[in-house]
Amino acid sequence: MAESNPYAAPTATLVDGTVTLNADATRGARLGAILIDGLISFAVLGPVMYVSGYWGRAMANAQAGKIFSLEQLAWMAAGLIFFFALQFVPLSQTGQTWGKRVVGIKIITLDGKKPAISDLIFKRYLPVQLVPNIPIVGVWLCVIDVLSIFTKNKRCVHDHIAGTKVVNV
Repeated sequence: MAESNPYAAPTATLVDGTVTLNADATRGARLGAILIDGLISFAVLGPVMYVSGYWGRAMANAQAGKIFSLEQLAWMAAGLIFFFALQFVPLSQTGQTWGKRVVGIKIITLDGKKPAISDLIFKRYLPVQLVPNIPIVGVWLCVIDVLSIFTKNKRCVHDHIAGTKVVNV
């Protein structure tokens, strides 16, 4: 039996090189992606909402001072379902929405992995869609979420909740 020298230098093969990490996405790229995603959703849901008469009823409710209705809640749910149906495939495959794919950015976990689709839906997107519907404070919480992108690490509140960040592809 050969004895090993505990003081001998390691014999592992080292590979020279550096690990390249994706740079954080710019604020402009993130804005562009959300605008594209919003336009895609509005292009489909807007005409449906108009033809169904919802726009007229929503305007009448607003003029009457009625700030919330069950119909509004139903349309919010329909919008969420549509968003997740439209974005499910790219989010689950690459961590990108269609808008993020167009501008060349993606969502990753803090350790650089593709996030689980359940984490994206329940931690990243669902809270952002539900919070605005909380009377009075909802709007302010959304403002705080959006403005937090101006911190040094460029992560919004929903990024912190989900443990994600947005990087260049």
